[in-house]
Amino acid sequence: MCRPDNGPMTADLARIGKAIGPPARVAMLNVLFDGAPHPAGDLAVAAGVTSGTASQHLAVLVEAGIVVARPQGRYGRYELANRRIAHALEQLAGPDFAPATSLRLSREQRRVRAARTCYDHLAGQLGVALAERFVDAGWVDPSASAVTAAGREALATYFGLSAEALVHPSSRRPLVRVCRDRTEQRDHLAGILGARIADVALTNEWVVRQPKSRALTMTPAGGEVFRRAGVLLAPRRAT
Repeated sequence: MCRPDNGPMTADLARIGKAIGPPARVAMLNVLFDGAPHPAGDLAVAAGVTSGTASQHLAVLVEAGIVVARPQGRYGRYELANRRIAHALEQLAGPDFAPATSLRLSREQRRVRAARTCYDHLAGQLGVALAERFVDAGWVDPSASAVTAAGREALATYFGLSAEALVHPSSRRPLVRVCRDRTEQRDHLAGILGARIADVALTNEWVVRQPKSRALTMTPAGGEVFRRAGVLLAPRRAT
């Protein structure tokens, strides 16, 4: 009979599982998926707990290596440790990260599904539509692992991104890859390409963040940019 494995990997998985289990921590992680640093007070509000309880939950997440604390001002801010952690948690979450227990949450889930950030790239229906456009137009190869010449031209024409903007000599991060979208169960663009598009969209306010949320709202200017680029904002459903 096989004995249970009580080695380091088992201990690490048990520690991580225990750290992310409580609903309050799930709510905090859901906010932190946007890749930005957040003050503990905002995370407490999102989780529906007191500031003292929030600090206790955050201490556990920091100890587990899931969240890091960044000194800033009097209280500091918290963010996910890195994009690998974000990707792993996103995949573990499955299609529904949290059940809709109220009308407010149901509306929030609809907003998050329409457009959001997945750490540092666009996700939800907007992210999926963007990925489909890049593949259909031949701006990336069929496996979405490389940007084509036509893609570099399109990036400059529609998004104002030069070839130099896609170069990160000190990073081993891939130029482009796909990330499975948890709500749409289709792929959106990640890698350096996905991060650059999200960054330019936020900088130019084509999309704007919702307070204390991962959700993004597309502005009229953004709608025009994506429309000109041929991005179909009602993406195909998986078959």
